[in-house]
Amino acid sequence: MISNNRQFVTGAEAAVQGALDAGAEMMYGYPITPATEVFTIWIKKGQKYLQTEDEIAAGFGVCGAVIAGQKAFTCSAGPGHILMQDAISMAEGMRLPFVAVIGQRGGPSSGTVIYSQQEVILSCFGGNGEGHRLVYSPSNLDELYRLTALAFHEAWQYKFPAIVLTDGYLLKTKGILDETKAEPAKAHPLINEETFRHWRNIYNFEEELRDEVLKMENDFAAAAKEAARAEEVQTDDVEILLVAHGIVGAAAKEAVDILRGQGIKVGLFRPITLRPLAKEKLDKAAAKAKKIIVIESSLGQLARLVRDQLAPEISTPFDYLQKPAVGIEVEEIVNFVYGI
Repeated sequence: MISNNRQFVTGAEAAVQGALDAGAEMMYGYPITPATEVFTIWIKKGQKYLQTEDEIAAGFGVCGAVIAGQKAFTCSAGPGHILMQDAISMAEGMRLPFVAVIGQRGGPSSGTVIYSQQEVILSCFGGNGEGHRLVYSPSNLDELYRLTALAFHEAWQYKFPAIVLTDGYLLKTKGILDETKAEPAKAHPLINEETFRHWRNIYNFEEELRDEVLKMENDFAAAAKEAARAEEVQTDDVEILLVAHGIVGAAAKEAVDILRGQGIKVGLFRPITLRPLAKEKLDKAAAKAKKIIVIESSLGQLARLVRDQLAPEISTPFDYLQKPAVGIEVEEIVNFVYGI
């Protein structure tokens, strides 16, 4: 518990503390770099866990546990995240409060084992559904803690899967976590204790499934009014709008300070939720700008989300700084804005 004393922790420890403070009771998982420490730290703290035979079993273990009323979660990365999409899709279809901490790694396939931003589309739209899941992108240790706790709150509140999408750099970073403590997430009952329910995941007729998906879409749109979050930096008079998320967003924020100090009207839109995206804030900032630069450690996955959500009447031109599976430094962003 983080209450009176500030603590020097890794990102993995911050994520575990966020889960504990939110009231998590059980973890299912299978070791995979760079997310293994989330699992092992949970175990070292004496919490209930089950190491399953693979990520498929871990995902469905979470589904079964939350149906039984337990606040369970998992963690994974890269290939394991791919295997887990079957369970996440089922959680999406059955409206289960599935929570996962995902440490992105470079792809395709097993790729590199520490860092990338190449699991954005997988997190937001993996599986054979419409992407009705909450996806959070922390940029520092404090956000990793807070957003992990928030994932439990909002998964149980809105009954959609929730993914904390981070990476090995942040999970292994060590720093001071602010004095804080999340409130335990309310375990909004999935059903009344006196109610028997046939929990459907298969529909006999196309029209039945269509109606169910449309209902989910309406519920997701309603949830987005509160759940969509973004940080805006210096966007009131912006001429060049940077768009970045996660730790790249943290670098972009520093770049804005440097460029502003040199008289360049640069601003930042940093989505904290990739799904749902804070569309109204994005539109407002983008409409003011003369150019939008999307900065990401992938070949356009964030850019796809941004272009898809941007209002069609906004014609601001785009430019892209894309470095798949490679970190992006503050100086690189500054130089890119200057055209160096």
